[in-house]
Amino acid sequence: MGRFRIIVSFSIVLLLFSTTGISGVVNIEPGLADFKVKHGNISVSISRNQDPNATIASDFAKTSRRCPPFCAQPMVIAPGVKTIGEVELIEFMRTQLADGTGLLVDARTPDWYMRGTIPGSINVPYTDIDSSLGAMELTIHDALTQFGAIQNSDESWDFTAVKTLVLWCNGPWCGQSPTAILGLIDLGYPVDHILYYRGGMQLWQIFGLTVLPPAGDY
Repeated sequence: MGRFRIIVSFSIVLLLFSTTGISGVVNIEPGLADFKVKHGNISVSISRNQDPNATIASDFAKTSRRCPPFCAQPMVIAPGVKTIGEVELIEFMRTQLADGTGLLVDARTPDWYMRGTIPGSINVPYTDIDSSLGAMELTIHDALTQFGAIQNSDESWDFTAVKTLVLWCNGPWCGQSPTAILGLIDLGYPVDHILYYRGGMQLWQIFGLTVLPPAGDY
């Protein structure tokens, strides 16, 4: 009987590893060990760190930052803008980011972006979107065009065919992506095409998910 239990247990372990993929133990979701996204011109795999003793980078381990500017951000940035978590973000990356109907926007300043980003993200700093911060007309034009908006002859904007955006920054204490979201709304971007990943880089790292240098830095 003892030998039978050992054989059954070993079979269960083999089944577990065969259904969860090579990474095996630390899945993203039940049955999902990893997935691929386009990062610049290359395809990269996103998974969780399999080391149970891994910790996050010191920049994101701090608990106490001076407020302002590093204050807790609300769950609802603006009426109509949906706040999402990691599961919803990953679903977005596997669907709308993959089929080109969505964009993942790292709204942090370039110095933060250069330290590492969520794969598949493009960097559009919040300072390039919010006119109240002195964003130049040229940078706003570049951002909105990249998002799929079309400028009319009278310099107004047509948002009919814009992409759905997920904006994020450093964490629930970071005001960069909320500022970008409010800037986009002021410019007329439709709120039902804006999503806010409040957890940002801090929670992405807490889950041990893949962080990469900016696309092209390989």
